[in-house]
Amino acid sequence: MAEKTPHQNITFQLPSAEVTDTGHGYLATPPSGSGPGIIVIQEWWGLTDHIKEVTDRLAASGFVALAPDLYGGWITHDGEEAGEMMSKLPAEEGARQLAGATDFLLAHQDVTSTSVGAIGFCMGGGFVLALAAQQGEKVSAAVPFYGVGQAVPETYTGVKAAVQGHYAKQDQMYPEEQARQQEAQIREESGAEVEFFYYDAGHAFHNDENLIGTYDPELAQLAWDRAADFLRKQVK
Repeated sequence: MAEKTPHQNITFQLPSAEVTDTGHGYLATPPSGSGPGIIVIQEWWGLTDHIKEVTDRLAASGFVALAPDLYGGWITHDGEEAGEMMSKLPAEEGARQLAGATDFLLAHQDVTSTSVGAIGFCMGGGFVLALAAQQGEKVSAAVPFYGVGQAVPETYTGVKAAVQGHYAKQDQMYPEEQARQQEAQIREESGAEVEFFYYDAGHAFHNDENLIGTYDPELAQLAWDRAADFLRKQVK
């Protein structure tokens, strides 16, 4: 059953054509107190312990990391319920919250970069690509892990970020062939630096909560090391 996330610790303003309202999320800062800005985008489960831990790991690596709470405080560990929660989040509303998170980080006194990076998983991987396509030069690095869902763009012409994708060869939700087509489309339409990695694993192989039984610790570490190195190089 759905429950409230314990991990909200900040609020930020959201852009709107008519009004400005408030988004929520979890912010983690590095031991040094400052660093480049990174947005962490949740899976369909919500702002869970796993997403908090990913955000904390990035902070420990020197980033100011923000995980926006796209579900307004709710999480679940049930697949059917997660699918329903994802379906009730319009792509436009998720994009609006991520735009607010981007502006919040770029204006934050502890953020040293003039652009942000974005990393996301499952539904969040789709939103990573949408954010990069919509925010242009504000996003310098986009790292989708097996991105799926309502936010996967139809076109990538707006992408200015370097893109590093992490996809699974046994992914039933986003098959390898589809991911390879996406890789080629991003490269052709954006002209950006694009590199996809394909792992002998299933969907969500990075999630150590292992909610669908596909977690692979060795491949998760390999993908994480690649992603962290990429973000360090690209986000300035």
